[in-house]
Amino acid sequence: MRLRRLGWAVAVAVPAAFLGLFFLYPVASIVGRGLTGEGLDRLLGLPGSSSFRSVAWFTLWQAAVSTALTVLLALPGAHLLARFRFRGRAALRALTTVPFVLPTVVVGGAFAALFDRFGLDEGTFRMRHTVWAILAAHVFFNVAVVLRTVGAYWEGLDPRIEEQARVLGAGPWRAFRSATLPRLWPAIAAASSIVFLFCTTSFGVILILGGPRRATLETEVWRHAVWRGDLASATALAVVQAAAVVAMVVVANRLQRRRSVAEHPPGRRAVRPSRRLLAANLGLLAGVLLLPVLVLVERSLAVGDGYSLRHYGALADRADLLPVSALVAVRNSLLFAVVATGLAVVVGGLASLVVVHGRTWASRLFDLGLMLPLGVSAVTLGFGMLVALDEPPLDLRSSRWLVPVAHALVGIPFVMRTLVPTLRRIDDRLREAAAVLGASPGRVLREVDLPIAGRAVAVGAAFSFAVSLGEFGATSFLPRQADRLTAPLALFRLLGTPGDLLRGQAMALAVVLMLLTAACVLVIESRGRSGSGVVRGDL
Repeated sequence: MRLRRLGWAVAVAVPAAFLGLFFLYPVASIVGRGLTGEGLDRLLGLPGSSSFRSVAWFTLWQAAVSTALTVLLALPGAHLLARFRFRGRAALRALTTVPFVLPTVVVGGAFAALFDRFGLDEGTFRMRHTVWAILAAHVFFNVAVVLRTVGAYWEGLDPRIEEQARVLGAGPWRAFRSATLPRLWPAIAAASSIVFLFCTTSFGVILILGGPRRATLETEVWRHAVWRGDLASATALAVVQAAAVVAMVVVANRLQRRRSVAEHPPGRRAVRPSRRLLAANLGLLAGVLLLPVLVLVERSLAVGDGYSLRHYGALADRADLLPVSALVAVRNSLLFAVVATGLAVVVGGLASLVVVHGRTWASRLFDLGLMLPLGVSAVTLGFGMLVALDEPPLDLRSSRWLVPVAHALVGIPFVMRTLVPTLRRIDDRLREAAAVLGASPGRVLREVDLPIAGRAVAVGAAFSFAVSLGEFGATSFLPRQADRLTAPLALFRLLGTPGDLLRGQAMALAVVLMLLTAACVLVIESRGRSGSGVVRGDL
């Protein structure tokens, strides 16, 4: 009994201390600075600032337009995946997920390569540093959200209602508009809220593709803090950004709860799409998702009038603007990702146990508290760490641990979102049978819960690893030692420097990061399809 109490104390204390020290305290420090002294003066002066109004308006309208375009372009693909079965369907679902988990700097690099390849950097039809580039990148980045969210919900709708409308004389468009769209709307609204949130916090995309003349609240926080050294203005903007993001998260959560009511259609035989329908959908998805990736690979291999691996070999050489070589930066990112994933699995795993088996108040508190890092932008988190963790005994700004800790905070919610549902589905009778046979609570955990939850842990760990590899917002504030440069930061510097050789190295580095991220997606898809173990009622 004493050992069990000690175990629960550890399960509660470790996540609570981790969240409090590395998330709540830094964010509270930013809010405190923004609501007192010079920060408060700047905050109160923001509504009267024309530059602030311009930035806030651009942040909102580009996110709204990006969301609308994403939904319009993704709905045909969601219909294809929801209503039809065809060879390669699982592979298509996995491939469409890759852009969503790509680092934002890689997305920026892919579109920079696309514009370079087709001569859209300059001239009459210039795309570089325009809002059109931002919109295109946001669609590329977020299509998977709509495909997954709307497609899964659409698959659960009873198709007979639409079929009856067709029998009564309605055409395909009218049947969809009158019979399917009203029932599908909760899922579309939920997906739109998530896409809108991501478009307002796409830090790397705005910096790379928007250029110096396009700014959102996130990029302005970074520019004031890093470029101009104006911490008072940066904290004021961070307070506004945090409040806006939290409000959007609340709206998204409410829409997600509305989406949870679904129909239960009868079993139907597999329906194959026509060749024309399949070709049209695949062509649309290829144009939106595949073309930037293919051009990125092609540009990474282009040397003069031919192709070679020269740019990949140059990754081992240190460019003048980098303190270390790009290859060392990749190694740093991998090491940080391993540590961040370990931290996320341990903290997220303990928190998941409290959510599933703890008392009601503790379960609700942990379920909400450990999700908070998703409700605050990574830029605000990194800025908060920079400001708060700068004095003994918490002077951690030069610590090697600070970067993986920041990455782990973003990865913990992914671990919990995959692990908690799996633990809740485990049949209680399995635990009871093990206890009757003499197993202690610890052994029940080891022999029953952990083997069943292993697949969910692998999926959560893969998500956490991918997020850490590509994390750019928080990391842009944190590294204080030259030898701790990460791959996304190195890529950002290479992309911002003219010269064919450096641009080629940037493309090669972007491809390397893309391949590493794609490997994580393969793990997620393979483990997700293999199931999550024993569920309630299997005995």
